[in-house]
Amino acid sequence: MNFFEILALLGNGCLVSLSVFLLTLLFALPLGLLICFGRMARFRPLSVLFRFYISVMRGTPLMLQLFVVYYGPYYLFRIRLSELGSNWLFLAVIIGFTLNYAAYFAEIYRAGISAMSAGQYEAARVLGMTRSQTFFLIILPQVFRNILPALGNEIITLVKDTSIAFAIGLIEMFTRAKLLASEQVSLLPYLVAGCIYYFFNLAVSFTLSQAEKRLSRYRIK
Repeated sequence: MNFFEILALLGNGCLVSLSVFLLTLLFALPLGLLICFGRMARFRPLSVLFRFYISVMRGTPLMLQLFVVYYGPYYLFRIRLSELGSNWLFLAVIIGFTLNYAAYFAEIYRAGISAMSAGQYEAARVLGMTRSQTFFLIILPQVFRNILPALGNEIITLVKDTSIAFAIGLIEMFTRAKLLASEQVSLLPYLVAGCIYYFFNLAVSFTLSQAEKRLSRYRIK
């Protein structure tokens, strides 16, 4: 079996990995911002709660979190969501990845927001802008510009972490490559999968660099 035949056989797994990647980003980016607001809240009990959440999500393995999300409903509440089959399996992966990456994104957001000078808030207040207008129209675009490199590192890591979904049985690209390698008694499926991950990350890096150029107009000189 040659390179292109293996590439074709990995196609369905690629779509699953891509779906996990895109849906995780779709939910984790805004959720991370909400967690960041909770983490920075002046109401101390709320702030402590979100600090604890971030600490747990960052301090325990993603694989363990996937097991908890997938098997937790049964062991804790005797709810057999696993009977839903692949639907619950895929949903559990998305929930686990989203909760994990939202914690990392929240800390990146917090670092970006904390780095903004107080003078910008004061200038916006003098101009008669509300707090929400100041944040979403002035602060947030600059924050995204400043945190994009750090955010990009996490997004690239997410591309590779999609392979962890195999731990609870989701058939994504790495799992398909593993099955093919066992059938063919060959490393070629792993090499093909590695090439796909690599070029996928190249595309992500290019997209992020273009976004960074577009946001450069928000740079304070």
